[in-house]
Amino acid sequence: MMEYRSLKVALLGAGSVGAQVARLLLEHGDELARRAGTRLELVGIAVRDASAPRTADLPAELVTTDAQSLILKADIVIELIGGIEPARTLILDAIASGADIVTANKALIATHGPELADAAEQVGAQLSYEAAVGGAIPIIRPLRDSLAGDRVQKILGIVNGTTNFILDKMDREGAGFDEALAVATELGFAEADPTADVDGYDAAQKAAILASLAFHTQVPVDRVHREGIRSITKESIQAARNAGYVIKLLAICERLTDPDTGNEGVSARVYPALIARDHPLASVHGGNNAVFVEAEAAGDLMFYGAGAGGVETASAVLGDVVSAARRHVAGGPGVAESTHANVTVLDVGRITTRYQISLDVVDEPGTLAQVATVFSEFGVSVETVQQSIVHSVPQQTDELPVTSVSLVIGTHSALEADLAATVHALETNDAVNRVSSILRVEGA
Repeated sequence: MMEYRSLKVALLGAGSVGAQVARLLLEHGDELARRAGTRLELVGIAVRDASAPRTADLPAELVTTDAQSLILKADIVIELIGGIEPARTLILDAIASGADIVTANKALIATHGPELADAAEQVGAQLSYEAAVGGAIPIIRPLRDSLAGDRVQKILGIVNGTTNFILDKMDREGAGFDEALAVATELGFAEADPTADVDGYDAAQKAAILASLAFHTQVPVDRVHREGIRSITKESIQAARNAGYVIKLLAICERLTDPDTGNEGVSARVYPALIARDHPLASVHGGNNAVFVEAEAAGDLMFYGAGAGGVETASAVLGDVVSAARRHVAGGPGVAESTHANVTVLDVGRITTRYQISLDVVDEPGTLAQVATVFSEFGVSVETVQQSIVHSVPQQTDELPVTSVSLVIGTHSALEADLAATVHALETNDAVNRVSSILRVEGA
């Protein structure tokens, strides 16, 4: 058998993931060559600062600040810079030069994925991004390839390790949000600015990618409904526990019927939700990720593992690199994206879900009936009611203690728009002191 020429690999970025990718390429070169059918030659590592410390010792002669020149001599370009620019421009230039692309850049794929896929398809190049969602978990290739002949109905994903660590610590140890966030930051799960994680931006980007693949249609990230976890309190966690639930930040992608037109549509959304404690996702602890897929023919599937980490994510990156190398050896164009269904992306108000609403109400006869009337007005059926008495402690000696009632109300399934209208009416009702918490119930 004729030996195929060595493939030149350019690496853009040498952070926690990039440094591990470089190390593994260099240390496991012989083994990777046997798997790929050709030797993978790392020809350079482009960085912003060549003198910056790395998590792995890299040969100085491979490190460069000239990314543009590096990509022009590569067969495979690995982009691990992150962000939109200069990553987008460098990838487009690499594709134009005929290189295959491997990236872990969720923000770029969620925002410019179709543009990059079209550019790759035009020249027969391969665009791979397994590491963009779920770190080491293989989920992109199963959705794109293994389930391409099936109809995915719904995806429930814990796709952000930081928020899962925080919520898990609150649930299992009784920590408050600020305390759990501080520990997550100290351990390196959370960045100094945790906004992207705790406000749901990171998960929303991943939801856009998963929905686009699962439903073979373009789902822009700005059409993903997003809510974060800052509003989750110890009281929220305890109320969930009392009702048999655990709170998880979920990325949800769902195929559904538009209640207005009767046509098929899709929904992508991110919010903290209640999951029954016997659901597989409830047992996902710490910084781990998991994606639960409901498919028409295949049934229920779950993908679980490390959602972040340098060497873990490097595993997914190198899987894409070997796949790209095999394509070079076998010949033929790269696998094109299947995102041409053009199914309508529906607003969150069109979904059907269930609410758990926590209310502080006045302690007077007829209050419960008054609250029930509000639900009835909007066609929302109440499934469960938990009631407890709350006694306030006077702040001044001349103040009298005030007694109020805490109600935790679980609803039956209803249209999100009707549930939201119910909550709005409760907020202005004389019998309600305040709406203290609203959480959706998923996975039932």
